[in-house]
Amino acid sequence: MDILLNIGLFIISLAVLLKASDWFIDSAEQIGLSAGISPFIIGVTIVAFGTSLPELATSIAAVLGGESEIVVGTVIGSNITNIALVLGLVAVFVGKIDLEYNIWHIDIPYLWGSAFMLWFVLRDLNISLFEGLLFLGGIAIFLAYSIKSDEKGSMIETRPNWRTYFMLLLGGVLVWLASDYTILAIRRLSAIAGIDPGVIALSAVAIGTSLPEVIVSLTAAQKGKSSIAVGNVLGSNIFNTYIVISIPSFVGKIAVPKTILEFYLPLMVVMTILFGVMANNRKITRWEGALLLLFYLLFASEIFAGTR
Repeated sequence: MDILLNIGLFIISLAVLLKASDWFIDSAEQIGLSAGISPFIIGVTIVAFGTSLPELATSIAAVLGGESEIVVGTVIGSNITNIALVLGLVAVFVGKIDLEYNIWHIDIPYLWGSAFMLWFVLRDLNISLFEGLLFLGGIAIFLAYSIKSDEKGSMIETRPNWRTYFMLLLGGVLVWLASDYTILAIRRLSAIAGIDPGVIALSAVAIGTSLPEVIVSLTAAQKGKSSIAVGNVLGSNIFNTYIVISIPSFVGKIAVPKTILEFYLPLMVVMTILFGVMANNRKITRWEGALLLLFYLLFASEIFAGTR
């Protein structure tokens, strides 16, 4: 009976997530375009932060609940999932992603920097107060530079009304809540199966918290807005590393499982570098998307092997 209830909860939460993400994307784009902001910057800031809220909420709850080892696993697992699964699915789905915005100008170097910094910070299996503050400084600089360097587009004539802002808020809240209940269902099902919490963080929690990125990116790609999809993936990974690691570290001590450093963290760094290499010619093809999906299967198979 518990399994059936949690499967039902998962299906309902996913359905709400689909609809809410559609509202969130449409409202965010309308508000951003009315201010002359490019679609990529909308994706890398507004949409990325909104879809990263589940990771942040889950991590804070994990620290307060005495399960802080979930935090690092959630961030690393989500970052791998965002690039390998989300970007791979979008590239395969649309055939080819054409990047209108030169992400090598600041975004890719900053993404690489966040991955390298996370690697060095986790070497001693500890996240200090100073390191948490450094991460907050990193996200502040990234946001300031992204907004400052944005090439303003032409402002649309239709101005957003109160309903647009309401749908943005409602969509964001429902994405967060639906993701939270989806994670709850996945974690309960994993607990029934007797899986270790660290493995749950890398797999079930990481996939659950990445569902907003999956749904929002695929929805954006379906609407012909691939720039928002790529910006969402890139921005979400930067937010995950800087925000989801730093803020929970101020709430309590974060336990860093040593096993994560042996395979999953190096894989995350490799996937981050591969993302930048693929985007060097300002396009990501369907074949490159298929390669990313193969890396995700490698990631999933390693997790599965660890549960046996």
